[in-house]
Amino acid sequence: MVPFLKNKRRQKAIKKVKDGDGHALKPFRFYEIVHRSLFYIKLREEDGDMHVYTVHVNYFDENEEIHLYRDGKHHAKASNPALFPVPGGVIEAATTTYGMKRMHYVTEDEQELVLSPDRCSAEGLRMRFDAKFPAISSIIGKVAIIILLISVILGLPQLASLISHIPFIEERWGSFESPIMLSAWFNTTLLVASTIAAIERALMLKNHWLIDMETSWWDE
Repeated sequence: MVPFLKNKRRQKAIKKVKDGDGHALKPFRFYEIVHRSLFYIKLREEDGDMHVYTVHVNYFDENEEIHLYRDGKHHAKASNPALFPVPGGVIEAATTTYGMKRMHYVTEDEQELVLSPDRCSAEGLRMRFDAKFPAISSIIGKVAIIILLISVILGLPQLASLISHIPFIEERWGSFESPIMLSAWFNTTLLVASTIAAIERALMLKNHWLIDMETSWWDE
């Protein structure tokens, strides 16, 4: 059943893909680090030649579209989350409020490979830091996980209490009083810390349904 549902979702996502217009890919500039990212992968096509596929993401795009280029020419586009058919499989790309959620090449036999970010992009710089200082990078990643888990544990009961006090919900199902009530300054501090942690996770293309639960609320 799970593979069937996955295939149905993929077929639905593929229908959203539109053909590109062939315009040239603009090179990445250092001042675009906040709002733009490029990811690359080389794939062998049926003719035996290798071709470079590039996924372009503009985080401030009002249309929330993700674009695919082939050898530097606009090949296709789709709304976020996007799924592009490519030789040997598909490219799955998705963003969240904090950055990238997914940027993977998935083969026909379900093997996954993360696309390579542009070395000058935020993701590229973070991954270069990870390669150069793996021990420090690992600590940063673990701290981010701890912060997000603490945020979920402390924030979920408060959120449930807040929602339960909405009049029409309270009238039908009653209200819920959270056993955890934190001060405004503590909640603000936790929000800032969890935002930084979520950005760190996005830069490393990490996403887990539990660890990143709170960051997903804003994207539903």
